[in-house]
Amino acid sequence: MNKYPNKPARRREEILRIVSRRTVHSQEELLALLHEQGFEATQPTLSRDIRELGLAKTPNGYVAVGRGDAPSTVVPFVTPETREAHLHRALAEFAVSAEQAGTLVVVKTRVAAAQPLALAIDASGLPNVAGTIAGDDTIFIAVRSAAAAARLVRQFRESVASPRRERRATRA
Repeated sequence: MNKYPNKPARRREEILRIVSRRTVHSQEELLALLHEQGFEATQPTLSRDIRELGLAKTPNGYVAVGRGDAPSTVVPFVTPETREAHLHRALAEFAVSAEQAGTLVVVKTRVAAAQPLALAIDASGLPNVAGTIAGDDTIFIAVRSAAAAARLVRQFRESVASPRRERRATRA
C-alpha cells in the first residue's frame, strides 16, 4: 500500500508514470491501475487529475499535450485548424466583448463562461499569448506586445460578432 494514498501530487505523478509507460484507453482502466499501486481515487477526482495534468484521450490512449511537467511524448492529435475552429466557436458562444488594456486583452463573457473560454484560448496556441487568468465572467490575457494585443482584439471581435451570435441576439 502506498504510504501517501490521498496526496494529489503523488497521485498525479503516478498517473504520469503509468501513461508514459503503457497504453491506457479509459479512465476505468487508469483508475484500476492506480488502485493496484495503492492510490485511492474516485472517478471525479481522476477526471480532475487528467484535466490538470493536460492529458488527452486519443485513439492511441491517454497522452500529454504540451505541458512542461508532463511526459516528453506529445502526440499532436488536434490540428491547428481544429483548435482555431474550436476557439472561434467558444468565442461566439461565450464572449460578450473584448478590449485592449496595454499588453492585456480583457474579454468579458456570460456569467460562469470565463473558464471554458480561457481553456479554449490556452489550447489554441495563439502566437504572442503568454497566458490567461479567468474569473467568473472576465478573462485577462497577457500578450507579449501592445501591437499583438490589438491584433488579438480585432480577431476576437470578429468571432464575437459572428452571424450565429447575431441571430441569437435578434431572437431575444
